[in-house]
Amino acid sequence: MGLFDRLKEGLFKTRSGLATNMNRVFLGYDKIDDDFYEELEETMIMADMGVRTTEEVIEDLKRRVALRGTNSAAESRDILIEAIKHQMRTDIHAYDYENWQSVILMIGVNGVGKTTSVGKLAAYYKSQGKKVLIAAADTFRAAATEQLVEWSNRAGVPIITGHEGADPAAVVYDAVAAAKARKIDVLIIDTAGRLHNKKNLMNELGKIYKIIDKEFWEAHLETFLVLDGTTGQNALSQAKEFAGIAKVTGIVLTKLDGTAKGGIVIAISSEMGIPVKFIGVGERIDDLQKFDPQAFVDAMFDQTTTE
Repeated sequence: MGLFDRLKEGLFKTRSGLATNMNRVFLGYDKIDDDFYEELEETMIMADMGVRTTEEVIEDLKRRVALRGTNSAAESRDILIEAIKHQMRTDIHAYDYENWQSVILMIGVNGVGKTTSVGKLAAYYKSQGKKVLIAAADTFRAAATEQLVEWSNRAGVPIITGHEGADPAAVVYDAVAAAKARKIDVLIIDTAGRLHNKKNLMNELGKIYKIIDKEFWEAHLETFLVLDGTTGQNALSQAKEFAGIAKVTGIVLTKLDGTAKGGIVIAISSEMGIPVKFIGVGERIDDLQKFDPQAFVDAMFDQTTTE
């Protein structure tokens, strides 16, 4: 199965929910009128696209419809897809870090799939021929380190750990030293998720940033925020909270195979100004995919079946 078909398979619930509900609107009207736009707007908001993003997409749709000179509701479906793609454009430099020795700091609240995503991301970059090292800096939960060790074994990637309750910054210091000595291409650091205590989280991240800046200044630093796609607008709220206390450069959106809404991907891409860089569409180790907004929208609205 190719990447696009695997994406379609992973987005089955999203497509059967969001796209199917939208198609009902397109098929329920012959001509475009105020009622059509109102029902379409309501459907998009209910799909977790958010009020702001929905309003922007609807306005863009109206502009494009006027330029096309069409009044057909059915024809506006493809125009809407174009408008959504426009909202989700990814900066051409979003993956420039892959060209250099890099450190990827993974942050996010507990339960969003952060530790799992660290393992999957490590497997992804190993499959790209890169030397990868994992650092288990979530030392406040013994289970987090144990889980990450298991994922590192599955990915075939070495890991640096500390004892339970150890200073996360000390683990990062050891991991940076190991990465430099072993000439690692990508160092991926798992961190504790404690958004409810922002001061502690800020202090912890601050210490980690200082160590990387001082001891590994030559590496390109990325901070990926991991969000659970099934939590809808709560994920967007978390994104805004974390963006206020950390230098977030990318989003990893997990569990998209488990949501029948999926509009949150569009909302985050549109509102945050931070690119979605990876999405999780399944539980397999290779089900974390680099995010292609054009392919994502095509897969969401594709009406053909996946073999």
